[in-house]
Amino acid sequence: SLIHLTTQNICYFSIFLITGSLCQLDVCGQAPLNTKIVGGQGAVQGSWPWQASLHRITSGSHFCGGSLINKDWVLSAAHCFQSTAVSNVKIYLGRHLQTGSNPNEISRTVTRLIIHPSYSTINQNNDIALLQLSSSVTFTDYIRPVCLAAAGSVFGGGTKSWITGWGKLNSGDTQLPNILQEVQIPIVNNSVCNTAYGGIITSNMLCAGLNEGGKDSCQGDSGGPMVNKNNSQWIQSGIVSFGRDCGIPKFPGVYTRVSQYQSWISSQISSDLPGFVSFTSTESSSASPLSLTSLIIPLIFSLFVFS
Repeated sequence: SLIHLTTQNICYFSIFLITGSLCQLDVCGQAPLNTKIVGGQGAVQGSWPWQASLHRITSGSHFCGGSLINKDWVLSAAHCFQSTAVSNVKIYLGRHLQTGSNPNEISRTVTRLIIHPSYSTINQNNDIALLQLSSSVTFTDYIRPVCLAAAGSVFGGGTKSWITGWGKLNSGDTQLPNILQEVQIPIVNNSVCNTAYGGIITSNMLCAGLNEGGKDSCQGDSGGPMVNKNNSQWIQSGIVSFGRDCGIPKFPGVYTRVSQYQSWISSQISSDLPGFVSFTSTESSSASPLSLTSLIIPLIFSLFVFS
């Protein structure tokens, strides 16, 4: 019965329904040029082929990140577009340097922006957006879609995750880095994260960071992906959303939990659905967890969105 099709089966079945459609599970999450093991440095060109750089056309400058999820759509954060019209956005794929030669790069404008209808500017709940590209892209070693975490995926405390983007290296910096940056940090349990943030963390959010701080997403990284490796596939677990400044000890970065939005994304993208892959990690939070011992938690503070 079709009712009992798994996500994977639906993908394969769709090949027969959509002429010329490629199954995203066959292509998503593959990064043949990625040989990195540790983070906190400039990425090797082609390491993260789904990474998108969003620019304002009027200024020509990068303002947010995103991720390619199929040949026509990019996933990003809703808060990136609170003051930027869709007609003012250009998306670069295959980019490595913000200034300099990018021989593997292409660009597209945006024909449609879909912000989650329940996005809240108060606590950044449902901070997710979809952008339809002006024309389809052709996949290369430098431009490929990422897989998305399927509904029900589990990311236990301590699970190693990668963040990428051109955001500031420190919150006080006045300029963005030229080279795409990458850093590896562990997932932080939602209960611990919720205590740190005074109770505003929802089940639609995912947290990651080091107890001692120092490695985090920052301004300019918003909308970009947090990914986890599952065998040979890279799966996007989060979207850079907000934090308590950048890299502050005991305050992890907060990310939109992608697995909560499989149904919504699928309902918005009518064909060539992204590859949704189930991920389960129950690693112990002993891997650099956040400890709140003796931490005095401010009841009121300004949230810092990373756009």
